[in-house]
Amino acid sequence: MRHRHGYRKLNRTSSHRAALLKNLSIALTKEGRIETTLPKAKELRSYFEKLITKAIVGDFNSHRAIFAMLQDKECTNKLVTEIAPEYKDRTGGYTRIIKTRLRKGDAAPMAIIELVK
Repeated sequence: MRHRHGYRKLNRTSSHRAALLKNLSIALTKEGRIETTLPKAKELRSYFEKLITKAIVGDFNSHRAIFAMLQDKECTNKLVTEIAPEYKDRTGGYTRIIKTRLRKGDAAPMAIIELVK
């Protein structure tokens, strides 16, 4: 049983899961909204909202912490200077998940995850 278990494994090793979340976060930062499977979107929401919460501080240490998680200078800078200041007044709920369809090949539930304006 997985009562109160902290995260979804997504049928991946820990390093693969970390790389997946990093790449999805980079894509979400660049595009503003992406379509992925529902379990990936739900896991990404937790990961990305922690990034935005760190970015709201906006100091040098938050830059370093976010760059350590993303490993992308362009996205780190965009997150801290453009995206995070929009959410100064919010205490959470920076992303929205919208269920869309079942994928044709394997009937996986798909969802759009986007930044709330």
